Amino acid sequence: MPKGEPSSEPPETVDAFRERLLALNGQLPRRLQQCADHVARHLDSIALSTVAQVAQGAGVPPSAVMRFCQIMGFTGFAEMQRLFRSALSRAAPDYATRLANLKAGGAGQPAALVAEFVEAGRQSMEALARDLNETALDQAVTTLATARTIHLAGFRRSFPVASYLAYVFDKLGVPAVLHDGVAGLGHRSILQPGDALLAITFAPYSEETLALAAHARDRGLPVVVLTDPAASPLAGLADTILTVTEIDFGAFRSLSAVIALALSLAVAVAARRET
Repeated sequence: MPKGEPSSEPPETVDAFRERLLALNGQLPRRLQQCADHVARHLDSIALSTVAQVAQGAGVPPSAVMRFCQIMGFTGFAEMQRLFRSALSRAAPDYATRLANLKAGGAGQPAALVAEFVEAGRQSMEALARDLNETALDQAVTTLATARTIHLAGFRRSFPVASYLAYVFDKLGVPAVLHDGVAGLGHRSILQPGDALLAITFAPYSEETLALAAHARDRGLPVVVLTDPAASPLAGLADTILTVTEIDFGAFRSLSAVIALALSLAVAVAARRET
C-alpha cells in the first residue's frame, strides 16, 4: 500500500487490525504514525473512547484520527470503534461466569479440575517446544545478559511471571528490578543507559506494561517482550519478541508454558553472564 493511501477493505477482526497496524508501522506520515502508535498501545480502550480522547492521547488533531481510520480501511471512527465494541461483547466472560459454566458442565469436582488443567498445561508445553523461536530466544538472552540491570514489567495475570523472574534473578546474582506498581509508582526514573526491559503481557494487554515499554524505548533501552502469538501492541516497541501459547480450560489460562520459558530464559542469562 502506498504511503498514506487508505486500505480498500476494513479489517474484520481485532487480530487482522493488529496485523495491518504492524504492516503500516514506519510507513505513515508523522501524525498518522502517532495515531497508530497510540492506538496500538491502547487497543483495550478504543471501544469506550471518543475521537477527542484518542486525538489527545496521540497528541494530534481529531482530523488526523479520522484520516488514520480511513487509512485502516474504515469510513470513520465510528466504524472502527464498532469493530472493537463487537470484540468486547465477545470477550472472555468474567470469573463468576467462568466458574458457573464449569459447574454447569459438571467439571467442578477437584480431581476433574486437576486433570483438565494438567491436560491444558501439557498441550501448552508441547506447543512451546514445537513453536519456540530459537533465534529470538538467543537474541533475548544476549540482550539481557549484557544489560547492567534487567527491569521486569508484568502486571495482572503476568505479575506472577515477573515476580518469579525477580526471585530467580536474585538467587542467580543477576541485577534485576521488579516494577510492581505499588502505590501507583512506576519507578520509571530508575531506567538508566545500559539497562534492558523484559516486558511480559498477554491479551488483554496491560496498559501499565505498554506504557513502561514505551518509556524504555524512548530512553533508548533494549526491550524484550514475552507475549502471545497474536499481533501484540508491544511489537512496535520490542527489539526481540518471545511468544507463548497457553491452552485454556473453561476460559481459565494457566501459566505452565510461560513459567517454563521464563525460567529457561533466566538460567540462560545467568550462564551467559558468567562466560
